[in-house]
Amino acid sequence: MENSTNTTVIEAAFAALDTPEGPSRALQRDAVRALVARLAEIAPGKTVEVRIPPFAAVQIIAGPRHTRGTPPNVVECDPLTFLELAAGRLDFAEAVATGAVHASGTRADLTDLLPLTP
Repeated sequence: MENSTNTTVIEAAFAALDTPEGPSRALQRDAVRALVARLAEIAPGKTVEVRIPPFAAVQIIAGPRHTRGTPPNVVECDPLTFLELAAGRLDFAEAVATGAVHASGTRADLTDLLPLTP
């Protein structure tokens, strides 16, 4: 049941990207949380921290585990940018190049994990 609800929320957020007002804050929050959970399912691990403030942060990708201080591999962006990446409307490398996504560390490339379709 929860997976069906998550899919509905994600689809609604993706559809709202086409509206002039965009997805509401609550819809952004719910969709971002559902999408980072999906990201953690498809790329389990503790090597890269993905931050979508103020709604979510998750550690993903197998490899050396990070436990203290600032992680060496971080990907961070705002919720709308993350939704656009997850929907396949924005290319990860392009988003990094334009500054829409901050990616630091040798493993902080999510190109092979995006988009995250419902």
